[in-house]
Amino acid sequence: MNEYAEALLSATTLAMPKWVRRSVETVAKTAGVSLTDSADVIDVAAADATTLVNGRLRALFDTDVDRQRTNPLEILRGAVPYPTSVLVGLGVQPLSRHQFETERFPDDIYGLTPATWADIDESLYEPGIIWGAWKAKTVLDRRRAQGMR
Repeated sequence: MNEYAEALLSATTLAMPKWVRRSVETVAKTAGVSLTDSADVIDVAAADATTLVNGRLRALFDTDVDRQRTNPLEILRGAVPYPTSVLVGLGVQPLSRHQFETERFPDDIYGLTPATWADIDESLYEPGIIWGAWKAKTVLDRRRAQGMR
């Protein structure tokens, strides 16, 4: 794993639990649902989401860039079921969402799917962009070396 991937993984490890907690707290507050006695459930969901995301990111970063079929932001989007399960367990009713969101993310009943790095945490923006730039440069350099560009 290169330094850019390590930086993104490190930032994600710190940001993911905060995002899960913030997602649950925001939706529950909007719905008027109390989180009393829910801290342990939220903590477990945050830890499980972080474990899942980190494992998938490591697998992605261990894959040659020409063979990668996803990206880190899409992997982070895979954590949506964790805060969703907490909210369902609390009895929070699904939110009304835009048709595009409903079609693109049918299982995201609370509209939690992040569109950008900053939707998860501002701290992910820079390492996410830098990793993407590194990947693009790596691919372009290879294509040039192959006489393709």
